[in-house]
Amino acid sequence: MSLAVRVIPCLDVDSGRVVKGVNFVDLRDAGDPVELAAAYGDQGADELVFLDITASSASRETTYDVVQRTAERVFIPLTVGGGVRTVEDFDRLLRAGADKVGVNTAAIADPSLITKASERFGSQCVVLSVDARRCVGDVTTPSGFEVTTHGGRRGTGVDAIGWADEAAQRGAGEILLNSMDADGTTQGFDTELIELVRRHVDVPLIASGGAGVVDDFPRAVEAGADAVLAASVFHFGHLTIPDVKSALDNAGLPVRRHNVSYG
Repeated sequence: MSLAVRVIPCLDVDSGRVVKGVNFVDLRDAGDPVELAAAYGDQGADELVFLDITASSASRETTYDVVQRTAERVFIPLTVGGGVRTVEDFDRLLRAGADKVGVNTAAIADPSLITKASERFGSQCVVLSVDARRCVGDVTTPSGFEVTTHGGRRGTGVDAIGWADEAAQRGAGEILLNSMDADGTTQGFDTELIELVRRHVDVPLIASGGAGVVDDFPRAVEAGADAVLAASVFHFGHLTIPDVKSALDNAGLPVRRHNVSYG
């Protein structure tokens, strides 16, 4: 691996506030998104992901003013998702200050949205967000993982690995892979899921869901992730961006320096 591993805080936003729970429920307030974003930029975050986690389930638009205020304060790449339904939504978010736009629920309903957005804005602007979980009950897929939508509230029966592969072929420039089973548990990333997607998809892969201790991050990269994303461990002060970069550096993985010495 020659490219630096990106360390990405995720701001899950509901009604203009950053929140975090376990498996997307029992949400706790974690602060103001603009202030948190600025603090993470100062710590040396490589990128930020801003997800309006109830926009799709509540059938409303992403909070554009919060996106704009965040982009004005932070000068690292910003990916925004939640409530994105049309190519025009991509356009509005990019104009509001997003560098990339994440899509999940609407792309399942209309996969051509990925194609249209990548053709208009370039694949580098299109991030497919995959909220995947192990199949339960009568649901079966070839990989044993299914895609969920509406902030993890609805199962689709769609195979998560096949869907990631199809999206990349349609023009998605990056996959944000969130394990719904691990989300918020702090028990570690789902390396089995990461490895499965990596085998089938060549575009950059962001691992999300389950980070708890610094050693979890190198394991995710060794499983095939190009970037590592976390939320609660950063928001509630359990870990810092320099902590994670130090662990990656000590594991022999390349990271971007940010006026910090990693030992």
